[in-house]
Amino acid sequence: MADVPTTAAASDLARETARRRTFAIISHPDAGKTTLTEKLLLYSGMIRTAGMVKNRKGGKLATSDWMAMEQERGISITSSAMQFQYKGAVINVLDTPGHQDFSEDTYRTLTAADSAIMVIDAAKGVETQTRKLFAVCKLRAIPVLTFINKLDLPGRDPLELMTEVEEVLGIHASAMNWPAGSGREFVGVAERAALSATGEQTLMLFTKNAKGGAAKASIQRLPLASTEAGDALGAELAKKLRDDLDMLEVAGNPFSREAFLKGEVTPVFFGSALTNFGVEPFFDAFVEIAPPPSPRPAITLDAQPITVDPIATPFSAYVFKIQANMNPKHRDSVAFVRICSGRFERDLVIRHYHRGAFVRELRLSRPHTLMAQERTTLDEAFPGDVVGLINAGFAIGDTLIAASAGKAGFEHKPLPQFPPEVFAQVMPADLTKRKAF
Repeated sequence: MADVPTTAAASDLARETARRRTFAIISHPDAGKTTLTEKLLLYSGMIRTAGMVKNRKGGKLATSDWMAMEQERGISITSSAMQFQYKGAVINVLDTPGHQDFSEDTYRTLTAADSAIMVIDAAKGVETQTRKLFAVCKLRAIPVLTFINKLDLPGRDPLELMTEVEEVLGIHASAMNWPAGSGREFVGVAERAALSATGEQTLMLFTKNAKGGAAKASIQRLPLASTEAGDALGAELAKKLRDDLDMLEVAGNPFSREAFLKGEVTPVFFGSALTNFGVEPFFDAFVEIAPPPSPRPAITLDAQPITVDPIATPFSAYVFKIQANMNPKHRDSVAFVRICSGRFERDLVIRHYHRGAFVRELRLSRPHTLMAQERTTLDEAFPGDVVGLINAGFAIGDTLIAASAGKAGFEHKPLPQFPPEVFAQVMPADLTKRKAF
């Protein structure tokens, strides 16, 4: 018989679930998604100074790129999960690899996300891997926010980039703000009147406070029609910015949160993750419009479709990733588990299901919350959270259900299968000489 939560417990569960924002960051390689992840850690207060993907001598490296090879080559090789708080919300961010060699890891990780941030290079537009990953999001009805990055470098016209997003990806794009200048002249972003808290076009001017964007950028908010804004931008740039915003109000796609959650429209933001220009307004908007955990489809053991409600259904979760040797001192493996429903508590007894069959009952006595490579023992977790379970004997795709829910088990929706991205494998002819290979 399933445990029936008390009114107070149910209310607490609903409140904590509503605070969760679990999302993945997707893009083509080198578009800047790991840098954007690092800046979220900076603005949340988790780190005092932001690291870089490719650091200068003696500089700090990105937090999410914890593997030695990632730090050496300046690329993300494996997905990493991090949890922290940002302005009242509990953020679960999944930083994914962009290179096609590691696509399977990214595809599986996307199943654990409730939304996705798509990062686009302002100079290159929508690239090959971006199209593939967006198709996965569309397949699973994952809402996507778009961040057009690297405005501090020479790039393409913003309107041209938005048109490409619509034509190549087949989704309406709605500009939430608009860049003021580009390249070395990029000084800030302007909010559209319809989306501004003041109801008028608002300019946000940014000022760097540290080399390489290691510290938060200062923001000065000014009415775009004000003399101060005109003086800061110059008459020509101020007029062009006002004309662009007026055009968007007339001809641009309107933003609707309902349409966004249905995957019909993607809100578009502009900025530079490296300099932090436009980053804080983007994160603030993300917390407001991104969805909390929602009901998920599942299949009973007798192949009947059901819906797993994050509040009403007792604890359930599934394994979407297994990572070995995260701790160099121990040859362990960590199962990354996405909680789909109910409250998770330390020492919870669960029923383990593998490919539709019951395997065993076990007590989860060593759960961890994750911050890239770092682990912290946790006492409780809620829907949307990603929990690390060490040496638990799980396989990717396994379902975990609270033993108190009874023996009527189910399985979460199977993880997607995709054709291999790599069609050749090189191995030494003599395995005894593999160390010299």
